Amino acid sequence: MEKIKVKNPIVELDGDEMARVMWKMIKEELILPYLDIPLIYFDLGIKKRDETDDQITIEAAKAIKKYGVGVKCATITPDAERVKEYNLKKAWKSPNATIRAYLDGTVFRKPIMVKNVPPLVKRWKKPIIIGRHAYGDIYNAVEAKVEGPAEVELVVKNRENKVLLVHRFEGNGVVMAMHNLEKSIRSFARSCINYAISEKVDIWFATKDTISKVYHAYFKDIFQEEVDRRKEDLEKAGVNYRYMLIDDAAAQILRSEGGMLWACMNYEGDIMSDMIAAGFGSLGLMTSVLVSPDGVYEFEAAHGTVRRHYYRYLKGEKTSTNPTASIFAWTGAIRKRGELDNTPEVCDFADKLEKAVINTIESGVITKDLQPFTDPPIDRYVTLEEFIKEVKKNLEELL
Repeated sequence: MEKIKVKNPIVELDGDEMARVMWKMIKEELILPYLDIPLIYFDLGIKKRDETDDQITIEAAKAIKKYGVGVKCATITPDAERVKEYNLKKAWKSPNATIRAYLDGTVFRKPIMVKNVPPLVKRWKKPIIIGRHAYGDIYNAVEAKVEGPAEVELVVKNRENKVLLVHRFEGNGVVMAMHNLEKSIRSFARSCINYAISEKVDIWFATKDTISKVYHAYFKDIFQEEVDRRKEDLEKAGVNYRYMLIDDAAAQILRSEGGMLWACMNYEGDIMSDMIAAGFGSLGLMTSVLVSPDGVYEFEAAHGTVRRHYYRYLKGEKTSTNPTASIFAWTGAIRKRGELDNTPEVCDFADKLEKAVINTIESGVITKDLQPFTDPPIDRYVTLEEFIKEVKKNLEELL
């Protein structure tokens, strides 16, 4: 068959370990045979990042900003053990954090729904997407133990020079100060709105402004201002905005059918994203996309480099590694490229590749990680290579 022409480039960021092995298979078996696609390639493997003093990550982020769409393989964020293992110059920063900071983006995680891998919460019929504001709050806090008696004050040095009493300690205790930025909160709100319009899903946003009448209320007010600014666009897309208290949202999410974007502050997003992932089964069925407030997209799988499988792969062993989320990273980027380029045939290919993956799993061809969650139970699992081969067969039946 004639290859489908992709008009403009996608920026491809390669990664590490077993994720990199899967990435190569996906590209060679499921993408390049069917698409004439211009790829701007960056190797973000840990060795190349070390060799370039991590400048390649910045260059990759610049390219994504230029071309509007990127797709990223999982990468190592090295700790002391990894520095020794790979003989690195230093423990380089997370490439995801570097790219997120450069693009001023928000990460959205969305589960992949499969009939025979049902959510643990039986009422959930549609994906629940988590948008986490990944800046500030407790993650950039200043904290200290206090030996009492003591008096702790919060001092704001500006034209007003405010001094606020935090607490008078009669005995020992602990204190913490945290912050956030108007610019970051607005970027978060705008990214959530862009994503919700793109996906045509309602937005939930929740804080605890009844208790935190300044800090949390600041988030609430800014989010509302950005929603009001995009009122016509939201109405045109059929997207509704709903604000509620975080404890109410947590209760209502369990009683809902899903199908919304749940925008969360940093700490709540950290917790709820893991809860939602567990509730829908496996990180192998969880997509992730970084969206900037000016409409730049970077797609990736939510899982890591699958280190344990990689060590087995190096010994020549076959592994049952799940490539679903990595395939969906590619399809997400391809579909977005097609939408931006107004090339429906490109979007159609992405849809069919996703359907081929879903059909594969629903036909009973699964990787080992999904086996504990299947209903009805499936007593056999396949290798990575066998899974991709089955997806390819199903894709060609759809094309």
